[in-house]
Amino acid sequence: MRLAWGRVRVMTTTILDTPAVEDRTSSLPLRLMLAPAGTTPALLDGAWWPRSRDLTAELPALTAVLDPLWGRITHVTVNPTFWPVIPRKVPVDGHVVRIGWFKAEQDPHKLLLLSYTVGRGDLLVIPPETSPATAARLMTEAADPLGTRTASSLMDAAEQRRIAEEIELALVSVWDSEGGHEARLSTSGSPAQAVVAQIPDAPEGI
Repeated sequence: MRLAWGRVRVMTTTILDTPAVEDRTSSLPLRLMLAPAGTTPALLDGAWWPRSRDLTAELPALTAVLDPLWGRITHVTVNPTFWPVIPRKVPVDGHVVRIGWFKAEQDPHKLLLLSYTVGRGDLLVIPPETSPATAARLMTEAADPLGTRTASSLMDAAEQRRIAEEIELALVSVWDSEGGHEARLSTSGSPAQAVVAQIPDAPEGI
């Protein structure tokens, strides 16, 4: 059973809203959005957008923010599909987080976190290479307490949007390269002129 954790938005859709959290790789802000406080999301508690696929480097900053909100994070599980190296444990601020993995049982785009005092939390993991606009949209969707999509479902939808946008841009580029834009401008007045030319002069005396 999922518990109603005290949740706050650690980050807005501008992506770089949180005060910097010191970690081992940089002093850049943590990119995290959580469901609103007092809500009980069905599938996801929010989204995390790490800057790399290195759990040892990325987890300390994440737990530094989540420990005060959710209670001390003691265990994390991942799907190895997108994590090339999975350490057995990661030292974080004041304690150690143990890492486990499940290939078939866990969504490849989800991070599962366990706390001593509160229970379980599930975060969508947004790939580091994701564009800011797409990441912002995914974070908002994952942090929606009324959302019913799984982590993989959200990522699949984002990929479909990306493909559709690329196809649209390609079609526009081809159309412009063939003179479509200029041709439309140069002929835009012709139909109206043709209609006007077909209107006969009114008979005299009317």
